[in-house]
Amino acid sequence: MKKLFIYKFIWLAIAITAVSGCINNQKKLNRRISFSRRDKIPYGGYYAYENLKYIFPEAEIVIENHSDIKSQNEYWQKVNENKGHTAVIVITKDMEPSDEELNIIFDLINQGDQVFISALSFSRKFLDSFKLKDFNSRSFVFKDTLKTSIMSPIDYTENTYTYPGYGSNNYFTSMDTGYVRVLGKNSDGKANFININYKNGANLYLHLEPFAFSNFFLLHKDNKSYYDYALSYLPVHTKMVTWSEGIRRSRKSALDFILGIEPFVWAFWLLLLLFLILYLFESKRKQQMIPVIAPLRNSSLDFVKTIGRLYYQRRDNLNLANKMSAHFLGHVRSKYNLQTANLDKDFAERLSYKSGYDKELTKDIVDHIKVIQQQQSLSDEGLLDFNNKMEEFYKHK
Repeated sequence: MKKLFIYKFIWLAIAITAVSGCINNQKKLNRRISFSRRDKIPYGGYYAYENLKYIFPEAEIVIENHSDIKSQNEYWQKVNENKGHTAVIVITKDMEPSDEELNIIFDLINQGDQVFISALSFSRKFLDSFKLKDFNSRSFVFKDTLKTSIMSPIDYTENTYTYPGYGSNNYFTSMDTGYVRVLGKNSDGKANFININYKNGANLYLHLEPFAFSNFFLLHKDNKSYYDYALSYLPVHTKMVTWSEGIRRSRKSALDFILGIEPFVWAFWLLLLLFLILYLFESKRKQQMIPVIAPLRNSSLDFVKTIGRLYYQRRDNLNLANKMSAHFLGHVRSKYNLQTANLDKDFAERLSYKSGYDKELTKDIVDHIKVIQQQQSLSDEGLLDFNNKMEEFYKHK
């Protein structure tokens, strides 16, 4: 019985683990909100963008590129060429245009174009520009269903749509009904889609429920007709339709301004050339002053001179001359590798040859040394004469 209980417990644990794994492996709904034309997620705008060509089969579909200045300039050139026949569609989370962007919207309206904007909220400055007010509950994250309605552009009957997804339920609280027309309502029957028409044929469409243009909403049952109704308010003669996630005009940088004027272009390139020349010259390694290094002193010679001065002060001229002779012969042996045992004519010639000193002067020094070695005394004049001959020989080397 005990073993049977253990087996049953193990099988029960395996079953629970398997069921838990199946539950955890279920694909979760991606709840990220983007409204981007590239995103195929539930709250992306891929389906809405791809169906523009069916709503406007004769129009050119253009994507506004915010990052590329050249593309921006080409885009606005196209807008000007299709003046009065352009529709700009903006699907975004929040519409908070700058003063420049707000002026662009007015420019589009003034030239007779169509502007369609769907956003969860509009900035106060934007709404005040059109004498509007809205209620932005910011509660769409907590709502799991959406119910909205739209007027048919054909017979103006009200059509209601729902889906089990996010919804904001925002609405316009104040508007001038003299020139504002209500095209859609939220679940409470309050305006969430309006139109402002202008005498030159321009229209401004403001929509507070962008979730109605999400992939999830449009692919749920027959909700695509909501999309058809909403965009069918735009004129059929539209030649260019722009899909955008925010209205902007390319901003020219200071460099763009400079390169747009020919004299400034020349000045700019000349300035760059000047900096290049300065860089090439100044980047070279500057030659530093080479410090003067004093040659090594002959300390042994200095020692001999010091000893010589001591002997000279004692008036022992002969002893001093012998010391000078011994130093001279030691110098000859170490530097010229000559034997100094025999101070004869042959020795004098070989010393003259190796040292490069004059032959007669060399022979005179050798003879002088031999004389000093045989003398018993030496006068001051003789010592001075001998010293001068030695100094001349040392200087020559």
